[in-house]
Amino acid sequence: MKAIVAVDLDWGIGYKGNLLQRIPEDMKLFKRMTLGKVVVMGRETFESLPGKKPLTDRINILLSKTMQPTDDKIIICRSLGELFEQLKKYDPDDVFVIGGESIYTQLLPYCTEVYVTRIKNKYEADKYFTNLDKEEAWELVSEGDPQNYNDIRFNFLRYVKTSSLKGGKD
Repeated sequence: MKAIVAVDLDWGIGYKGNLLQRIPEDMKLFKRMTLGKVVVMGRETFESLPGKKPLTDRINILLSKTMQPTDDKIIICRSLGELFEQLKKYDPDDVFVIGGESIYTQLLPYCTEVYVTRIKNKYEADKYFTNLDKEEAWELVSEGDPQNYNDIRFNFLRYVKTSSLKGGKD
């Protein structure tokens, strides 16, 4: 399982149900990485999607105790156990955790890679991703060239898990 996320300098990921910044190159990377794959998200992330509709050409799995089915293209799992049972049907390399904060927190121990769009700015945030630079189990293995969009500097990073976290799987 992998995670994909855009973070600011404080590892903030969202504010009041929205992304901190929309960057076209980040959206293109997200689409390229997840197209034809399985995306796992929580209710709030789902509700932030355009039209509150599942992402096209992907298997959409929601981890939510309260979400009611609104579309037959959504698989809803009520617990981690139910989610892991569902995920047995898919190649772990094809599974991407896409948010939000609590879903990332619950599933990061089971991820082997994280693709990060690092925005070189600080924003007001109320949702955060784990700072992988401070986690012994994670190593930065690649860092893309700095890019710019409307004076917003960013680059793409890839982290790989180097050791098992307690309770996690490799």
